[in-house]
Amino acid sequence: MNIFRRFVDKALAPWRAVAPVPVAESRRPMKIRLDALATMRGHNDAPVNAYVLPKLAPGVLPKGQKMAMDATTTSLYAYAGIESAFAEGVAFIGFPSLSALTQRVEYRRPSEVVAKEMTRRWIKLHCSGEDDKTDKMSKIEAEMRRLNVQDLFCKATEQDGFYGRAQIYIDTDATERPDELKVALVDKPEKIGIGSLKGLRLVEPIWTYPNQYNATDPLRADYFKPTTWFVMGKEVHDTRMLTFISRQVPDLLKPAYAFSGISLTQILIPYVDNWLRTRQSVSDLLHNFSVFVLKTDLSSVLNAGAGAEEQARFALFNSVRDNQGLMAINKDTEDLSNVSVPLGSLDHLQAQSQEHMAAAAGIPLVILLGITPSGLNASSAADLDVFYSWIASQQQALFTAPLTRLLNIIQLSLFGEIDPTIGFTYEPLQSLNELQIAECRKIEADTDAVYLDRGVISPEETRKRIAHQAASPYHGLDLDDDAVPNVPSIDAPLDDEQ
Repeated sequence: MNIFRRFVDKALAPWRAVAPVPVAESRRPMKIRLDALATMRGHNDAPVNAYVLPKLAPGVLPKGQKMAMDATTTSLYAYAGIESAFAEGVAFIGFPSLSALTQRVEYRRPSEVVAKEMTRRWIKLHCSGEDDKTDKMSKIEAEMRRLNVQDLFCKATEQDGFYGRAQIYIDTDATERPDELKVALVDKPEKIGIGSLKGLRLVEPIWTYPNQYNATDPLRADYFKPTTWFVMGKEVHDTRMLTFISRQVPDLLKPAYAFSGISLTQILIPYVDNWLRTRQSVSDLLHNFSVFVLKTDLSSVLNAGAGAEEQARFALFNSVRDNQGLMAINKDTEDLSNVSVPLGSLDHLQAQSQEHMAAAAGIPLVILLGITPSGLNASSAADLDVFYSWIASQQQALFTAPLTRLLNIIQLSLFGEIDPTIGFTYEPLQSLNELQIAECRKIEADTDAVYLDRGVISPEETRKRIAHQAASPYHGLDLDDDAVPNVPSIDAPLDDEQ
């Protein structure tokens, strides 16, 4: 019995040397540290803080000045820091980085297309009263041409796309008067006299920075809206600049964005990155669409030998290989094969990357890239209709408020008063060709003929309509000449004198 027990103990000795793992320990979940995971990935995945104030260019702020930060705002940022997962990978990249990206056509062209389409047809002044104010409106139009309003609004829209904000300074001869710049520019004759509007200046957002804003009372009109701005050290009241922001960010992000909106450039970054990577990958694949496989003797390399001859052979192979050339190999010890990549669907992959950029910008391919649709009965008419409808809505949202205020300031500078009956409308973005215009005139003429036969309207009313129709060839017809020659019909009999 003792001999058997000693035999069992000797046989189980190696197994008993290992301590048994408790059941509770074996069921514990594995824990992986985030820093270890980041190390394995090769980069740091730390959350990006989207609420950090941006860095400024030298000289924008006076010495010792910084953005006003109320206690309530600080606590809000602390709350936002707790919810930092929502901000991971999303942060304002800064005006210098956005300026650098404007050098790439993929970022520049979308903003230029939108700006030029929004200002291509511009506006038309009109009067809602009965009095003839053609002379006054002509002077307003001449003043707008002197101030170069259309071009400035186009450039401001471009900067809004590039940086997320654009501002036009209203020069009322107060640029060298710091105390006056801090005061609100009220649209009244007491503040804006005749001849006081000297010009308009477009200021890039990198040179401006908000100073004071309300962050405590959301019920006030100035909540998260700066009342004054620093423009290269000068404090300027908000009413002295026309501000353009088409893509507002939430209130918590406004200080981090220097009270700008999110730019179209920053929105396009992931789509442009995908496009550039796809374009380069397709180019590399086309350049090396086939891979040569050289089968040779690797015994000296695999057996920890020197392998100098094999390395020299590989270097020679790589130096002389070419898809258009000839490769000589050893017949007995080497073999050469070719592995090619199918290239049939590369054009679709590359086209999809371009379409993603156009979709993010909201611009049809035919306008952004000049790519027309292919296929039977393919047309871009519907895409253009949707695009121009969107452009018209952008005009209303971005231009109406600044244009209305600028029109008031121009009237005060020209006439010393504001005429509320003078307003403006946006010109239609789409126009008819000559054939379509002729067809419309023919339909209008047939309609007038029916109404004339039934006595609904008189010939004088028809003449008045076509005389005041700007697109009519009879525009400016003399309405005082009531004598209409009685042209005989072709079928009427001629008398002897005729």
